Amino acid sequence: MVRIAVSGPPGSGKTTQARKIAEEYSLVYYSAGSIFREIAKRRGVSIEELSYIALKDPSIDIEIDKKTYHLSLEDNIVLDGHLTAWIASDLVDFRIYITAPLHVRVSRIAARDNKPYEEALRETIVRESIQKKRFFEFYGIDVTDLSIFDLVIDSSNLSVEETFLVIKSSIDKFLKTRKTRIQ
Repeated sequence: MVRIAVSGPPGSGKTTQARKIAEEYSLVYYSAGSIFREIAKRRGVSIEELSYIALKDPSIDIEIDKKTYHLSLEDNIVLDGHLTAWIASDLVDFRIYITAPLHVRVSRIAARDNKPYEEALRETIVRESIQKKRFFEFYGIDVTDLSIFDLVIDSSNLSVEETFLVIKSSIDKFLKTRKTRIQ
């Protein structure tokens, strides 16, 4: 049994890699970001607007983080989300942080969401600054402190496949060292 957390900022490639990890190791995949998007859709607001709302309404983060925490009790799971590694820190076996410079991440977000670069840039900057403030105020988590991670990888100069090979190599080494089989 294994529990893996994949965290990182928007557009870093964390969701793509978490899904690849789940597929490679036959793990269950869970995305905290999908819950945030579902809440935004349910309320009829954008991600950016929900970020502002969440700054004053901790119930949004609490809903997401409770679900993340409870899922981190499950065996053979990959948890994907900005705060996932911190929220489930004591329960997961391997923590991965994926990042890339802002301009690379914004380009990816603009392409993924089919929106102009400037709009994606503005939304990303607003979202990240609000998240950083919320995460520190609500949880005391400094998202710039990456000391809890077993692997930190910059995906900006690597293809999706190259990034995954680095991640897979690290997970394989961890599993071998731990002498754990995924069952």
